[in-house]
Amino acid sequence: MATVKSKETPLSWVCEVIEEKRKNMIRNEMKKSKHKQTAVWLGLLLLAVLSACRHVQDKDGGRIVAGNEPIFQNFEYVGKDEIYVENPLPEGHFYSPILQGCYPDPSITRKGDDYYLVTSSFVMFPGVPIFHSKDLVNWKQIGHVLERESQLKVGDAGISMGVYAPDILYNPHNDTFYLITTQFAGGFGNIVVKTKDPLQGNWSDPIKLNFDGIDPALFFDDDGKAYVVHNDAPDEGKELYQGHRVIKVWDYDVEKDQVIAGTDKIIVDGGVDISKKPIWIEAPHVYKRYGKYYLMCAEGGTGANHSEVIFVSDSPRGPYKPAEKNPILSQRHLDKSRPNPVEWAGHADLVETPNGDWYGVFLAIRPNEKGRVNTGRETFILPVDWSGEWPVFQGGMEPLKPSIEMPRGAENKTGMDDFFPSGNFTFVDNFEGTGLDDRWIALRGPREKFIRKSKNGLVIKPFNVNIKALKPISTLFHRQQHATFSASVDMHYKPETAGDLAGLACVQSEAFNYVFGVTKSGKDYYLVLERTEKGTSKLIAQTRLERMGKISLKVTANGDDYRFYYAMNNGTFENLGGTVSGDILSTDVAGGFTGAMIGLYATSANDIKVE
Repeated sequence: MATVKSKETPLSWVCEVIEEKRKNMIRNEMKKSKHKQTAVWLGLLLLAVLSACRHVQDKDGGRIVAGNEPIFQNFEYVGKDEIYVENPLPEGHFYSPILQGCYPDPSITRKGDDYYLVTSSFVMFPGVPIFHSKDLVNWKQIGHVLERESQLKVGDAGISMGVYAPDILYNPHNDTFYLITTQFAGGFGNIVVKTKDPLQGNWSDPIKLNFDGIDPALFFDDDGKAYVVHNDAPDEGKELYQGHRVIKVWDYDVEKDQVIAGTDKIIVDGGVDISKKPIWIEAPHVYKRYGKYYLMCAEGGTGANHSEVIFVSDSPRGPYKPAEKNPILSQRHLDKSRPNPVEWAGHADLVETPNGDWYGVFLAIRPNEKGRVNTGRETFILPVDWSGEWPVFQGGMEPLKPSIEMPRGAENKTGMDDFFPSGNFTFVDNFEGTGLDDRWIALRGPREKFIRKSKNGLVIKPFNVNIKALKPISTLFHRQQHATFSASVDMHYKPETAGDLAGLACVQSEAFNYVFGVTKSGKDYYLVLERTEKGTSKLIAQTRLERMGKISLKVTANGDDYRFYYAMNNGTFENLGGTVSGDILSTDVAGGFTGAMIGLYATSANDIKVE
């Protein structure tokens, strides 16, 4: 017989008693009743009461009772890189990178004193994060460009497929913003979308463009004519070496939003000097200055040999002549043993300020102590001197410093008033209110299909696929933005079967990741830590949990050293699995183009077997 509790009894205890009583009553009634319907109706009645108990919190602060839909609370990300401790901001300076973590392939444009910046997003959903600034220092994320399923069809794509190298450009002739990009999924290829006002969003559905290749960019001339430049393969039979690529130009019909058939022309073959077999000339942009047309491209591939090069012509259709001093931006020639190295610099875009100054945004990486790239390719910025014939990235061929001087008239407000933080910072999300912070993304499908807000926190509906699947997964991700960080969250969860699991996941891709979560084996609950490398999984550690209630999960990293911790019901954090390597969370080990992410994960297709 159950003991009657006092009025201080936590509601969670009452719910557990009801649940057990429901099961016992059904069993008893099934044994003695000639009419099984009686047992069924009694069971359903108590089940309704039990359902009312789920996802509620005691008035006295007791446990939240959650079933196999976990409730997440109190997410906290803390970045503590030593470089920012050793290099506090001098007066009048701001930190670069301006977007830390996996924000690669930046493109920038301006209308009046409004700047807009976008980056690649691959299969992240929503896609193409877009930022707004008035001064190039303080940036607010205003949403995503590709946020509807009609715009982004990446549901079965690997993590490094999807959206590559978006180019954003304002056309003053029709007061319209264009975003042109390559989407390697959904049968799209090269596409363009448009809006009158990025602050309002409302980007159009994609228009598929009739050309192959990658990295397209638009150029609008003073006379209103438009052009597209992009990377492509050489003509058939003319490839001279592996990595040999060309830059093409097309005339573009603004009324029909399509390249004009038959106008394609190769304007760069191979790179600056084809006799040296340059690889991967790509990411072209055209600018007009001094009555001439400047073509700026990345060269060397988006890795250790990455660089930015420049050409000039009297016509947007060429022929283009390279500058005598190329590259104009790179870190590849510098001493690899230098302190706090920044590498892989390239893939740049330029913007002119209203007062005639120039700046360039570009990607680069900050490797950890083992040279690994867990934070991925990030967005940096430098002033550009274009007082002479050629644009010169100021300091772009020297070891990049952690901070640069602010533009004239700017005031550093990063991390305040919804401006994106930089340097060392803390991000806290209690999942209150109706909206979701734009830093949170899903993979391959909308967040709204598996999350909902409750008065107790964020509820994740587990999909019947796990984190290794090339399908939408029920995981909400935050980018890793520092080499040294911690990320923690409180979770209320009660798995019902061995197929249920929820917790944290540290993910570089579907084939390279760590899963740290709670599951069930028999009648017991377990916390497990699994490492997946090249698609092969190994159970690193497990521990049996006495009973399920609130569990706090935390992951920390100090460079390559990662550790996973847990605490039950506000107790002391305990480590599970010791110190593990972050190698599989690094781009240079896992391959691909993304950076590591921390996920709030749930699945009903768990394949981790407790030993």
